[in-house]
Amino acid sequence: MSLPQRNPGFDPRQLFASWGRILAGKVPMLSIEITRECPLSCPGCYAYGDSHLGGGVTLRQLADFRGDDLVNGVVGLVRKHKPLHVSLVGGEPLVRHRELSRILPILGEMNIFSLVVTSGIIPIPQEWMSIPRSRVAISIDGLPEHHDVRRKPATYEKILSNQAGREVNIHWTITRQMLQRPGYLEEYVNFWNARPEVNRIWVSVYTPQIGEESEERLQAGDRTRIAEELPALAKQYKKLLFNQGLADALLNPPKNPDDCRFAKLSANYSADLVSRVEPCVFGGNPDCSQCGCAISSGLHWIRTIKVAGPVKIDHFITSSIKIGNMANALRATSVKLPRWSGKLTPPVPRDLVQIDSGKS
Repeated sequence: MSLPQRNPGFDPRQLFASWGRILAGKVPMLSIEITRECPLSCPGCYAYGDSHLGGGVTLRQLADFRGDDLVNGVVGLVRKHKPLHVSLVGGEPLVRHRELSRILPILGEMNIFSLVVTSGIIPIPQEWMSIPRSRVAISIDGLPEHHDVRRKPATYEKILSNQAGREVNIHWTITRQMLQRPGYLEEYVNFWNARPEVNRIWVSVYTPQIGEESEERLQAGDRTRIAEELPALAKQYKKLLFNQGLADALLNPPKNPDDCRFAKLSANYSADLVSRVEPCVFGGNPDCSQCGCAISSGLHWIRTIKVAGPVKIDHFITSSIKIGNMANALRATSVKLPRWSGKLTPPVPRDLVQIDSGKS
């Protein structure tokens, strides 16, 4: 028996109903790393990479906030940008669950959709389930044989205990290791599709930094296999969000950050609530030719949809951004959006540091 759906999720219909905000020079999506703290040490975690914030400082070196300072700082950023959707990430955002229990109702009252992305290491407060327009997503990277090694101490056992009686989305990042055994993808989907707490299953593919060589990075042919298998699984398992449009976008990702509609339509802040994460949510030097971000793929697919004759959704997006950029230029107090003002230039590549996975 499934739990009743308490809150509708933010979807492309809400995003593309945001023309007015874009025309007024506002981004519809905001992402905030609300803390530098995390009890996990996941291999390949982009947030703790040396170049995530451009190479001058790392997430762990930033000053972050708690208590009233964090609540007021987050709400202040939201009021400044006036987005439709806010993602609250980390670090591990539930380290600040007390502050989030104050922030989320405020965002709901502002008619803003919110998403907390967690590892599941900390119990999800039951009272969050009744907050309007608020959702929680748990990152679960593979079956226990991979996830429990990669994300300990946020093991399957811990996650299942901490999500019991709640309603959550599952965010799955596929890495190279998960493609070594036939049937692995379906086994994962089957497990989480059957869980009564799960509303939706989103899929990302591991996105490396430029020059990265790691066990997680996909190899030639891996993306094709994913693109062939997942649309068929989505027809069988209704909680899995992955259609042929997403498969096509996975095989033909944005060429660069300037070509990425997710990068264009979002702003990302780190834990000091001042530092920007550029050129996209990954920061550093993401290899766009191997992008697997679920939201980026979704918007990259949607932009190709025709609305009238040869006119596609992307024509509206591009034109609206140009008008919004002009509107910002005419206002002295406007929020500066570097992703709208010119070509996005990633920071100079630096040596990558592979976070210890705990393997001996």
